[in-house]
Amino acid sequence: MSFDPASEGWSTRPPMGFSGFTGPMWSRPEGDGWAYGVLADERHANGHGIVHGGMLVTLLDNTLGLTVWNATGQRPSVTMQLNTHFLAAAHPGEFLEARGEILRIAKSVVFVRGTLSVGDRAVAAADGIWKVLAPRPRTG
Repeated sequence: MSFDPASEGWSTRPPMGFSGFTGPMWSRPEGDGWAYGVLADERHANGHGIVHGGMLVTLLDNTLGLTVWNATGQRPSVTMQLNTHFLAAAHPGEFLEARGEILRIAKSVVFVRGTLSVGDRAVAAADGIWKVLAPRPRTG
């Protein structure tokens, strides 16, 4: 039987840009933050039949970016540095869950880390630095 994220309280996020090709992405509020997930399928697999490392990094990058977005009052930001550690394999049919944590917010950069898991199994961990962008000037 396949995992149904909706039955576990997850909601789909609207596809946006590149992330629209790797989803659908799911989200669920947890405490003061959010968890994000993807139900891996054959599209996400590499030639060895396991979820491609690039897919794991994409989910972590999205998760940490959204964590920064929420922590900065929805100010736009971009990834400056992302360090990823692969811990275990994930397989098509598994639900990948990612969570982020703010380490420090400075004037224009945010330090963040996160984990990606399948159930209780840690699959990957990441930490990075996000640059908070200056507001765009209004036109018109």
